[in-house]
Amino acid sequence: MTVKFLCPKCDALIAFNSRHAGKRARCLTCGQLFIIPAKDDEKPQTIKPEPEYTEPLPGFYRAVFVDNWRLFIDRDNATPLVFVVAVVCFKFLLAPWACCNLLAHIVIWGWLLGFYLNIIYETAFDIDKLPEIYLGTSITFLWYIIQPFLTFFLTMFLVQLPLIIALPLLQGKGITYENMWQARTGWNLLLQALFLLGLFLFPIAILTTAVGKEFTMLLRPYYLFVPIFKASLPYIVIVALLVTTSLVETHTDQFTSVAKEKLLSAAGKLSLNLLVQLLAIIAMRSIGLFYRHYSCHLPW
Repeated sequence: MTVKFLCPKCDALIAFNSRHAGKRARCLTCGQLFIIPAKDDEKPQTIKPEPEYTEPLPGFYRAVFVDNWRLFIDRDNATPLVFVVAVVCFKFLLAPWACCNLLAHIVIWGWLLGFYLNIIYETAFDIDKLPEIYLGTSITFLWYIIQPFLTFFLTMFLVQLPLIIALPLLQGKGITYENMWQARTGWNLLLQALFLLGLFLFPIAILTTAVGKEFTMLLRPYYLFVPIFKASLPYIVIVALLVTTSLVETHTDQFTSVAKEKLLSAAGKLSLNLLVQLLAIIAMRSIGLFYRHYSCHLPW
């Protein structure tokens, strides 16, 4: 049963499964903390904001490498985990049908990207559960797919803006995006460095857009470089987790056909696809944990 109520601060409509009544949650619109009520239209009890910390909170590495694994055995996370498994299996089995596969990839990856953004946001604000599954109506469901794509695309675009500006300026020297990796000249190395720098900045950038919800903050290098400099080792851990997730994703294969695929081979491929999502959840949680433990270093 779903409980619907209004945010006590901004009046946004919020819905939770009734089994979460009495637990702490946060409004995704304004960030207000509250206690989930047990009845429809009941005004939730607000929670005062946590005090601002001037020093980093301890326990980041334990939270990333130990506590994160508890998510996968917590009964409260069964629904989102089953849903993630279901959509990955759906995408995997639709691969042989090109048209359906393309549409399925767009829908599923749009939903997964939105799920990742919610993981970052809720983890940042001390919610140690996986986000609720929101599908919405036909119109809102479409927005739930488009909005995460736009968020990730604009975030990546802004961190790669120096490269995007430099490429046209160097076209007269015969350097393009396609051949920038094929030589070791000074200009090629500069472009390669700008590209890798953009990828390196992506975790702190997506944290800024997921929690701060302002793309303009990405245009201020101070907002990105200060937390990296002050908490460099934890940040490198996050980058390593994202790189690992990306490398595993590049080695995944999809289902081909019943006639060509052996059962053991298909099971192995599906397992690798599911492993990608497990690693992605941990990586996105680690980004949210970075905010939770090192928010004192964030200028915004």
